[in-house]
Amino acid sequence: QVQLVESGGGVVQAGGSLRLSCVASGIIFSINRMGWYRQAPGKQRELVSRITSDGITNYQASVKDRFTISRDNAKNTVYLQMTSLKPEDTAVYYCNAIDYNLLPYLSWGQGTQVTVSS
Repeated sequence: QVQLVESGGGVVQAGGSLRLSCVASGIIFSINRMGWYRQAPGKQRELVSRITSDGITNYQASVKDRFTISRDNAKNTVYLQMTSLKPEDTAVYYCNAIDYNLLPYLSWGQGTQVTVSS
């Protein structure tokens, strides 16, 4: 059974940091490109960052130099280290596997809420 379980969210003040984790089960994690997405209230879900099976990373311009994506294939886990958080980073954060069309293709997990206060 394929499952994505995100954790690590919380409430932080602007300028603070959080580390999100996502454990994937039911897939061959090591060969999958993985991504972190977020959805703010009233907005569409957007891709924040992705990482290939070889560890090549890509970031949305608004988070570049503040967020770092990484993965541990032995633990089937992808991480998102977030620093210098801003109120506009407030959203529910999700992970997913990404296909060759650069689209998420698994059922979404429950996500983890990140709230940044000013």
